[in-house]
Amino acid sequence: MRRPTIADLAKEAGVSISTVNRILAGTASVKGTTVQLVQSAAERIGFYGVGAIEDRLRKSAPKYRLGFLLQQSSRELYQLFGKKIVEACHARRDEVVDPVIDFVDLLTPENIAGRLKALGADCDAVAVIAADHPVIAQAIRELHDKRKPVTAYITDQSARERAAYVGADNWKMGRTAAWLIGHMTPGPGRIAVFIGNHRYQCQDVADASFRSYMREHAPHLSIEDSRPTHEEPSEAYRMVKELLATTDDLVGILIVGGGISGVLRALREASEDRRKNVRVVCRDIGPETRKGLSEGLITAALCHPLEKISATLVQTMVETINQGAPGSTIHRTVPFDIVTPENM
Repeated sequence: MRRPTIADLAKEAGVSISTVNRILAGTASVKGTTVQLVQSAAERIGFYGVGAIEDRLRKSAPKYRLGFLLQQSSRELYQLFGKKIVEACHARRDEVVDPVIDFVDLLTPENIAGRLKALGADCDAVAVIAADHPVIAQAIRELHDKRKPVTAYITDQSARERAAYVGADNWKMGRTAAWLIGHMTPGPGRIAVFIGNHRYQCQDVADASFRSYMREHAPHLSIEDSRPTHEEPSEAYRMVKELLATTDDLVGILIVGGGISGVLRALREASEDRRKNVRVVCRDIGPETRKGLSEGLITAALCHPLEKISATLVQTMVETINQGAPGSTIHRTVPFDIVTPENM
């Protein structure tokens, strides 16, 4: 087949031959949008110089350094979050985005606030997953004053200076969990609720909406007070072991924070007759959750779609940088997935 020529590329892109020559030579100024137009045309027709055009696009495109403060480097779920965020940054076509992924293992508000400010000093914008606390809110205010926008990711922050929130609809998530457990548990029984920390807004909202649905539609089920796991699997393990040893009417577990591996460990140690009647609903999905689903120990996982929510997060952060004078907070909610043993 005949190799596409510069004339062919110019015709496909709807620009002049001289414009294509300037892009290929890299010696004259060409609008970034025009370079993008020619690059897309080059890909369509298989033009031999597409690599040179892509290089020119990257050199002319806006450049951003985005920071992401995640939690607990030891948890595979947060490592997966980080991986998908990096992929979303590198997939941007209109900008060059340099991602900086940081993890916080010591989850004290003071430590998170310090790490957030350090990340903000080195980046154009930052995103953070953290419990809502006045110390963290003050760090967000300080970065706002320095024109470093902060996006709350997965769980919202009360600081009015935050630039955006990107996450799921946690009210719907809690009621969906209640619908699942309620419809699979026709008889009376006890439901245990595990949260990571009372200050995580996403968990608190899901907890409240779970109870709201149960009061309305499943009064035959008794919902216990929420138990914080402090995001520690060992704590979740201890509490489930205690429940199994001291009660005989446990029929459901909702875990909206960290610690699912501890819950699964305790259930695996129980007899099959004891665990088969316990419905477990959790948030998000990593290797341990997939294993629990495959074993039938988990009824359903309500998950953030990582590719979509990561792309939405990066897009939103770029918007917060370019919106000029800070305005109202941007809210982006991404529908969650429902994963069961039969559709994972």
